[in-house]
Amino acid sequence: MNNLYILLLSSFLIINCNQSEKKTDANKFNAPEKPEIHSIIDSVKYKAEIYRIDTLFQKLYNANQFNGNVLIAKSNHIIYQKSFGYRLKEKNQLLNDTTLFQLASVSKVITSIGVLLLYEQGKLKLDQPVTDFFPDFPFKTITIRHLLSHRSGIPNYAYFCDIFLKGQNTILSNQDILDVMVKHEPKCYLKPNTRFNYSNTNYALLALIIEKISKKTYSDFFKQELFIPLGMKHTYTYRNVDVFECNYSQGYTQSFKQVCHDRFDGVLGDKGIYTTTYDLFLLSTALYQNKLLSPQTQQLAYTPHSPEKKLSNYGLGWRMKNMNTPDKEIFHNGWWHGYRTAFHRRLRDSVTIVILSNRLNSSVYATWRVYEAIDGPSATKNKQEADEE
Repeated sequence: MNNLYILLLSSFLIINCNQSEKKTDANKFNAPEKPEIHSIIDSVKYKAEIYRIDTLFQKLYNANQFNGNVLIAKSNHIIYQKSFGYRLKEKNQLLNDTTLFQLASVSKVITSIGVLLLYEQGKLKLDQPVTDFFPDFPFKTITIRHLLSHRSGIPNYAYFCDIFLKGQNTILSNQDILDVMVKHEPKCYLKPNTRFNYSNTNYALLALIIEKISKKTYSDFFKQELFIPLGMKHTYTYRNVDVFECNYSQGYTQSFKQVCHDRFDGVLGDKGIYTTTYDLFLLSTALYQNKLLSPQTQQLAYTPHSPEKKLSNYGLGWRMKNMNTPDKEIFHNGWWHGYRTAFHRRLRDSVTIVILSNRLNSSVYATWRVYEAIDGPSATKNKQEADEE
């Protein structure tokens, strides 16, 4: 294994997947109820759908276009769950239902949920300036809502860190990102609220705000206030996952070359969550059942915030398309270190699509084919591919 990869992991990964869980203070943080779920439903009722979905992914796998895990659900029923390919290719170890994947930018969904939980608890306001939490923050008019909706105009931290920290190879933290912004004041791309401009820095800052308000680390906040209450038993952050003990999947290029970690892996909020298809199903179900966020708050999160975008849009932590049709879909995709991920939800019939890949296969994002398999060949086809992270 690459020595740099081992060194970077050793700097941050805590060795104990099975450590005892700290109990949640439900009165203090209003911990959500566990979603009501059911096991895989009667295959006879959904025989045609299951056949079409399986045929789709078998073809992709056989054509060397997919390596990963898939879960499809309607409401609180799983109709399809399957693994395709390798967890660790060099050891011929296969994926299974409990294999962990790095979510990449799908982590932004979870970060936004954390912010909205604090919003519902009255601990922050969406139009509150970031300077209320970090007085030295140089951009005085940027608000939490601007960060959530990618309308802050601030640049991606990977770009300005490469400029201001040139030659340094230490693992960075969220606080390091803020410190660089305070010290160097990198030039913004746009004035706040001018238009949509996707930037990972927005969610790195939101992670710091969560820590500031909760007085917990990002990892502990979500472990205690989301993962444990919802029964997400196989969900961790980069800071508390042990890839040597857990059922972890290595990230690969298209040619199955290992992708090593780098100095940006220590930054959480925009990425950095490891989980399974089933745990994301639990999260989606809790949202559909309004056991995590109120319908009003979810409606706010699913409302387009960038009127200049016509074909697709972004709310508060969610991308969306088909905004003005019954088939409105909210989703997020991700791409980081060989992982490509897709977490899609169709609101009208509570469909959940989770596709997690540890190999750079663009087929992950073509979820229109999955909807076609669910709805049948006679259904209206929507071939708008969501290839954005």
